Order: sequence, then C-alpha cells, then structure tokens
Amino acid sequence: GIGQLFHSVPDAGGLPVDDICSILAFGFFGVKLLTDAWNMEDDGSLLDEKEEAEEAIRESAPAWMSGGGAASLIFPPLVLQAFVLVFAAEIGDRSFISAAALSAQGGPEGAAAVFIGGITAHGIATLMAVLLGEVISKYVSEKQLAYIGGVLFLIFAATSGVKLAGLL
Repeated sequence: GIGQLFHSVPDAGGLPVDDICSILAFGFFGVKLLTDAWNMEDDGSLLDEKEEAEEAIRESAPAWMSGGGAASLIFPPLVLQAFVLVFAAEIGDRSFISAAALSAQGGPEGAAAVFIGGITAHGIATLMAVLLGEVISKYVSEKQLAYIGGVLFLIFAATSGVKLAGLL
C-alpha cells in the first residue's frame, strides 16, 4: 500500500524518485546499523536482552493477552503476545520501510512479489528464531547481528543502485 502510493510519485526530470529514495533508505539503514554496532559494547550473547524482553512482557502485558479476556478464549495467551509484540515491532521499523521501498520500485505488478517475499522471509526468520534462538543467543551477540544487518542493507542499496543504473 505505502510502497504503491510512493511508486505513483512522478519522476522528477527523468529521475525515478521512488527508486532513488529506496536506495537512500537502504543505504541510511545500513550505515545506521553499522554505526550502532560500532558504538555498542560487546557484552557477549543475546541472553541478557532476552531476559530483559521477557521481564518487560510480564510487566506490561494487558489482561486480555495473559488469559484474562475474550480473545484468550479463541487464542492461547502466548499466541496473542507473540502477535501483538511482532506486529508492534514491525510497524514502522526497517523491514516495514524496506518492504514499502521495494514495493515502490516494483510498481503494482511487484506488490504481490514483495508481499510474498516479505511473508516468506518473515516466516523463515521467525521459524529460525523459534528453533535456533536459544542456541544462537549463546554464540551471537547483538553487535554481530547489527553488523550483519548493516552489511545486508548496504548490499540492498548497491544492488538497487546497479539496477537503477541499468547494469543488472
């Protein structure tokens, strides 16, 4: 939706504004993540962050998410908690904006492909997090994940730039 709206912005002097903005967004997120990673303390694994997140969930979960409402009659509380936390985390974050940028680049015909790709990627990432999260958190730090994410965003910016230049 947002990407398609952005795609409808007319080109400025022959320059595809939507493609240029998406390249700039990917580049910005890449540099931001690498800068954040550079400035992070390397405090080992993700276990501390996991414990902090679990504590925050316990303290702030509304009654309907923890088994005290009508929604818990249909879905188990853990399903509701996972949905609300993932949904809230994804709206407006880098993956949300990246999907909008890719959709803007692809036009109306690319929207379905971006949707399918996004759903598939998020599903696989979530599956990996669920299956491997405990193991990975012992060996991979938040700093390492930020470096990986930053490099991936810069790769997206570069490949989008090459595509825009007509080299791909």
